Amino acid sequence: MHKNSYLIRLSALLIVNLILPSKALAIVIRHDKPADSYLAVKEDFPPLATFYNIGVHGTLIDPEWVLTAAHTVFCLNRGQNIQVGNEMVEVAARYSYPSYELGEEHDLALIRLMRPVLSVQPAKLFRSQDERDKEIWFIGSGGTGTGLTGETISYKDNGGVLRKAQNKIVAVTKSDLRFVFESGQEGLELEGVSGNGDSGGPAYIKENDGYYILGVSSRVDSWFKDVGEYGVKELYTRISTHIDWIDKMMAANELERAKLSSSDGFLQSGMTPENLPKICASISLKPVQ
Repeated sequence: MHKNSYLIRLSALLIVNLILPSKALAIVIRHDKPADSYLAVKEDFPPLATFYNIGVHGTLIDPEWVLTAAHTVFCLNRGQNIQVGNEMVEVAARYSYPSYELGEEHDLALIRLMRPVLSVQPAKLFRSQDERDKEIWFIGSGGTGTGLTGETISYKDNGGVLRKAQNKIVAVTKSDLRFVFESGQEGLELEGVSGNGDSGGPAYIKENDGYYILGVSSRVDSWFKDVGEYGVKELYTRISTHIDWIDKMMAANELERAKLSSSDGFLQSGMTPENLPKICASISLKPVQ
């Protein structure tokens, strides 16, 4: 096994000549706790956005803005449908952090919506830089498994069931928050980690005045560990050190936004400009008739 110094959470997406996840992990849980304890509903984190029928998420941070990871945006073109709460809404534009390179630091993007979502209270941005040792929640949909086995149920078999899990921020860098999937007494009561289908999802806490997002699901950085195994180290893009960019982008006009961001689609392995339309059509969310 090699070091997963970079793991696109959508990298195992080849199936029947289309790029779809053969193993699209969602929340991976402890083996020694009831699986039902991890089940979640939309009300557990109302600002959650879902981009594709394979999962992949973002967070509503303003009625017209969703925050996510830059490596998720390959199909988020103008007119693409995403879901926020119980609403389907179209993408107006996407903007990624200007210095981001696929698999590296600063894995962050903003999605502007065609219209405001007023049925959901947006999450607040965590602006303090005292994240270390905080206990947070992850949430996402897709396949599942335990720390002993990794994924054992594919996203198709899971059928989009939401799960949530706890974890603790063990270290911070300028770009990222670091988590470790601990077992036994070292782990929290509902310890878990995110996986491939949870790309762009939040690390969040709930306070009296609402939900706060501290990080965005980005990648794994571990020696000899697969996604979801006990001991695996996960990196989430740190919100507090990217606040200036987020604020400037939302306040800017379109010309200024173009100068402050990247328009790269960050195509995953196996994706080409030629096959991307077919891929996007296959994983897109369809409006409810």
